[in-house]
Amino acid sequence: MSFTADMNKFCKKEAPGYLDRVVRKTVIEIGTRLVYRSPVGDADYWRSPPPPGYVGGRFRANWQYSFGVKASGFTDAVDGSGAGTLSAIVGSALGGNAVGVHFLTNNLPYAQRIEDGWSRQAPAGIVGRVELEFASIVRQAKAS
Repeated sequence: MSFTADMNKFCKKEAPGYLDRVVRKTVIEIGTRLVYRSPVGDADYWRSPPPPGYVGGRFRANWQYSFGVKASGFTDAVDGSGAGTLSAIVGSALGGNAVGVHFLTNNLPYAQRIEDGWSRQAPAGIVGRVELEFASIVRQAKAS
């Protein structure tokens, strides 16, 4: 067999599963970093008292996974630990198609402010830091 034929055979039989695994692991790791690096409101540092019944975690809960089309809108959900949000991302990333465009979006009105360093808990932002780590995330996904 020729090299080209060998590569075609590999791509048809082996590569799809390998590539799917690498893509899914990459999406899940990026989601993990985004969720767990997201600040959770801490009223101890606020200038004004929090509203009655305030519980932090709305920003963390608003990381939305979508495939093919960017998610729009936001939710009123609260997830201080991030476990439920990450579980939804993992379930969606594992359940759908791996080939295509994956989106991890936070559409809250103050998301850009947090990315710009407004939060004491994320002074260097979140998305930009993960973007800088992208190559190592892919290398890690390929190696595992």
